[in-house]
Amino acid sequence: MEKMIVSASILAADFTKLGDQVAQAEEGGADWIHVDVMDGHFVPNISMGPFIIETCRRISRLPIEAHLMIDNPADFAGTFAKAGADYVTVHIENNPNIHRILQSITEAGSHPAVVLNPGTPPSAIESVVKMVDLVLVMTVNPGFGGQKFIPEMVNKISQIREMLKAIGSTALIQIDGGVSAETIPAAYHAGARVFVAGTSIFNHPQGISAGIQTLRDSTG
Repeated sequence: MEKMIVSASILAADFTKLGDQVAQAEEGGADWIHVDVMDGHFVPNISMGPFIIETCRRISRLPIEAHLMIDNPADFAGTFAKAGADYVTVHIENNPNIHRILQSITEAGSHPAVVLNPGTPPSAIESVVKMVDLVLVMTVNPGFGGQKFIPEMVNKISQIREMLKAIGSTALIQIDGGVSAETIPAAYHAGARVFVAGTSIFNHPQGISAGIQTLRDSTG
């Protein structure tokens, strides 16, 4: 069985002790740290900027993702790469310059990644999928944590897996939204290997380490 990658979303962390929470996630077995960047325009919420990437880079050795849920990502993708993001993830929606943006992320030394919202078909990324190292399938509508997994997205994961296989791509498929021990198995079977989880990790009743282990145990 291929390894699953757990990416801890700090959107659900306690920001009064962010350093400690990130350290606990790392010690508890998280593989990556996920940072949701929201501007209040592309999605109806406002969150973190490059300084949070810089902070996480100082306190963790784990790979860091910057998920840009923002208008005009071309203006900021390089900034997040320079701040220390190992992966910079941009949405395909309403983004006519996606090819150029993915090139700029690669040139800045980060891994380029592309995202599809729940209402966006896999065909939307066909022209650029060969450029990316990661495809993120949103399994909730982006903007807020704690939402319920949309089960119809499992079929989309399967379609993207076949798309990647057809071109010989080694890009990983990631899901974000409603990720829990109950929702991981179907997504894993469909082809997802990277799982972004916030509430299931940072709000687990037995603590962060137990939350991560519960997710890992879900694939058997």
